[in-house]
Amino acid sequence: MDQRIINLFDEYTHKPLTRQDFLSRLAKLTGSVTAAMAVLPLLEVNYAHATTIPEDDPDLRLEDVSYPGEGTTMKGYLAQPKAPGKRGIVLVIHENRGLNPHIRDVTRRVAKAGYVALAPDALSPFGGTPSNEDEARTLIGKLDKEQNLQNFLKSFAYAKGLKAANGKTGCVGFCWGGALANQLAIHDPTLDAAVAFYGRQPEAADVAKIKSAVQLHYGGLDEGVNKGIPAYEEALKANHIHYELYVYEGAQHAFNNDTAPTRYNEAAAKLAWERTLTFFKARLG
Repeated sequence: MDQRIINLFDEYTHKPLTRQDFLSRLAKLTGSVTAAMAVLPLLEVNYAHATTIPEDDPDLRLEDVSYPGEGTTMKGYLAQPKAPGKRGIVLVIHENRGLNPHIRDVTRRVAKAGYVALAPDALSPFGGTPSNEDEARTLIGKLDKEQNLQNFLKSFAYAKGLKAANGKTGCVGFCWGGALANQLAIHDPTLDAAVAFYGRQPEAADVAKIKSAVQLHYGGLDEGVNKGIPAYEEALKANHIHYELYVYEGAQHAFNNDTAPTRYNEAAAKLAWERTLTFFKARLG
């Protein structure tokens, strides 16, 4: 597919571009409204493909939970193995469309790998993630940054209190969530492992605060996000922080999202996930 079309869709999903403006520009790129409508299903997510770990998996215990946040009640999706034992905690941080079926499935994947997995709903202050993705994106932009950060730090506090938790903590975030994973590494000195998939990088001056190990995954074609890699890597090196950085050539932004047919890259996603689980195993038990 024409890279200009994918770049336009990325602009639509990340910037305040209305659906009407997006479709108008898509029609110009494809040559007609009819052609644009034919391309649209190849761009937009399809949650019919969201399930890789079924909700009735016999090895997992799944529940929607609520717990205290910063001046709000947080909602989340909790997945953990039924087998007894103490396990590391992993916060799964969603993209800018909220806690959707895809992220719920990723949370089950983490639990299936042997961790207590909690996916907080960042839109809890607004009542939770709405079904309309454009509305969810708009609400993400209205979040109070400090309150949101505290809500995720308190999500760790809630998870640490669970019976199965062994006290070690990690996080994995995607896109908007990848940027937040970087921020959690800066603001939580007890964090053991932070994994960011194609997330915006923190300010170089803040990198010295990181105490956790960091693993970073980027799509080679993700020009906007990738501009921040050199400064981040330089700061990680200068502050002697353990990090792993991978760029997957030919992969788009959101390459791990298997509900996004045009941007999903199976080979890159599989390798990145294997690296993620290896990283967690070494640090969370």
